[in-house]
Amino acid sequence: MSLLSSILVGIVALEHVYILVLEMFLWTTPRAIRTFGTSKELAGVTKSLAANQGLYNGFLAAGLVWGLIYPDPVIGRQIKLFFVICVVVAAVYGALTANKSILLKQGLPAILALISLLVF
Repeated sequence: MSLLSSILVGIVALEHVYILVLEMFLWTTPRAIRTFGTSKELAGVTKSLAANQGLYNGFLAAGLVWGLIYPDPVIGRQIKLFFVICVVVAAVYGALTANKSILLKQGLPAILALISLLVF
C-alpha cells in the first residue's frame, strides 16, 4: 500500500469526522447553516435528521480508519476500497438529489483515494 493512498484515505476519513461534528453537534450554528445552505428555522426542525446523517458519516470515517490500521495490508486495502466506494456512491447520490457541489467536495477526494487504491 502506498503512502499516497493512506494520506488520501485519511483525508476522506477526516472530512467525514468533520461532517459528523457539523451534523451531530453544530447543526444549528451559523457555521453549519452556512455550510449546508439552510436557514435557522430549517436547521431547528431538522436537527434530529441531521444528527442521524452525522452518525452515518461517522460510520464511514470509522470504516476508513479501520482499513488504515488493519494489521493485514491485503485485508486493510479491501476494507478501504469498500468504504471509499461507499463515499463515492453517497457523493454521487447527494449530487443528484441535494446539491451538485457534493460531488466536488465529498466525491473528488474519495475518487482520488479510490484511484490511488486501485493503481498503487
